Amino acid sequence: MTRQTSLPLKTAACAALLLSVVACSKTSDDATAGQKLDSAVASTERNASETRADVRQEMSELKQDMKQAGNAVAGAVDDASITAGVNAELAKDDKLSALKIDVDTKGGKVLLTGKAPDAESRERATRLAANVKGVTDVDNKLEVGS
Repeated sequence: MTRQTSLPLKTAACAALLLSVVACSKTSDDATAGQKLDSAVASTERNASETRADVRQEMSELKQDMKQAGNAVAGAVDDASITAGVNAELAKDDKLSALKIDVDTKGGKVLLTGKAPDAESRERATRLAANVKGVTDVDNKLEVGS
């Protein structure tokens, strides 16, 4: 994103130009003060139009950046709620302890690491995690054993 001269600065520069034009009634190019004033007004209008276009462009880019940031935050919140949901389901199971199983979620994909007491409990952990809302995949890396 390029930074442009601010509207107040452009307006002040144009006003200074107008004052200098009005102060001199004629110069060597034979233009009248009125003609110079008209020219300065036209120049000011062009500058204002360009500034408006620049501001619109910058606002559009800012809006897009904010939308992307919002999507990233929403994804992180969803992953955190999935992780919490999987941990809650594992904690309800008598043989699976949420303290021994690490749950990580990224983009709806759940990774289970740690230890499960037996093969049946390991498979049950996969099913419990898969049934949590928002889970798209479960990668079960649990080791069997106490």
